[in-house]
Amino acid sequence: MAETLEVLEHFDPTGEEIVYRFPLEGSANIKLGAQLVVQQSQEAVFFRDGRALDVFGPGRHTLATQNIPMLTKTLSLPFGGTSPFRVSVAFINKRTFLDQKWGTREPVVFRDSELGVVRLRAFGNYAYRIKESQLFINTVVGNQALFDTNRLKDFYRDVIVARLNDLLGETLKTIFDLASMYDEIATAAKARLAEDFNKYGVDLTDFYVNSITPPDEVQEKLDERAAMGAVGDMSTYMQFKAAQAIQDAAQAGGGEGGGAASAGMGLGLGAGFGAMMPGMITNAMQQAGQGGGAPTTPAAGATTAAAGAAAGTTAAETADGSFCTECGSAVPAGGKFCPNCGAKQAVPSGCSECGTEVPAGAKFCPECGAPQEE
Repeated sequence: MAETLEVLEHFDPTGEEIVYRFPLEGSANIKLGAQLVVQQSQEAVFFRDGRALDVFGPGRHTLATQNIPMLTKTLSLPFGGTSPFRVSVAFINKRTFLDQKWGTREPVVFRDSELGVVRLRAFGNYAYRIKESQLFINTVVGNQALFDTNRLKDFYRDVIVARLNDLLGETLKTIFDLASMYDEIATAAKARLAEDFNKYGVDLTDFYVNSITPPDEVQEKLDERAAMGAVGDMSTYMQFKAAQAIQDAAQAGGGEGGGAASAGMGLGLGAGFGAMMPGMITNAMQQAGQGGGAPTTPAAGATTAAAGAAAGTTAAETADGSFCTECGSAVPAGGKFCPNCGAKQAVPSGCSECGTEVPAGAKFCPECGAPQEE
């Protein structure tokens, strides 16, 4: 591509260009005394005959080449009308490229001292700038006409993740210590990554670790573990929840539309809760004295007392009583009528001879055969 250039300059319209080569294809003819304008945030590498001859800083520069206009036509005849002296200029953006993202593609395996083997994801950002323009072009860009930050994104992400994995394996014991170590991890990682950037003429100016977390399913398990720790003794907690459920049931039974019977049921459950508390406290104290163990259930007497209390009876009465055949409510020992629905109850009696319980209406004792009074 034959071009005759007198003023060479370039402005980055995107803010993401690192290198822009002028012209975009091939090379060009430069007149003697052509002006090269380099912006404050740029450097320009001047190439002639395929070699980098000089690096120009910000300002205006006058170029002098062997491509003298008076000789161009004569010298180009053996080369088909094209000048054998070819030049190009590569503009290098020297600004700091901020907010470059890095992160793990897939969770990496980490051996945790408390949780065992867990998978971790890590994310963060970094910033860099081109420190040695000619080295960067020779080792990374080559003959590409346009080179932007997207070309480096994947490469540096993989380098960062590799170095960070090694660093975490050497310094971190458990992920529970991560919250207080982000700054230390970032500083150590930046020191290890400096050489990876420097060998290509790039300066790693900043490096940050934003988060190192396990996958969502592992985080849910950690939340459950934290909740269990907040509860404390699991046996005591389960007894408390059972008592709370009884109280809620009593309140629901005594709501609107429940009538006098529902209100009595609510009072009875409340009394039953009070009767169960001594047994629950005793179990908790026994477990504390034995250093823990499997949770125990309330004593059978306490359960019976709660059932009896639902019908308005005492714990002692209910323990020796029965239940109504009509409504199922507890009937005190010796009671002839249900205290809840009023139904008559069949009351067994004892044999006058041997004392064995005789069903109501029986004429003879089923144990000794003695006749029974009507």
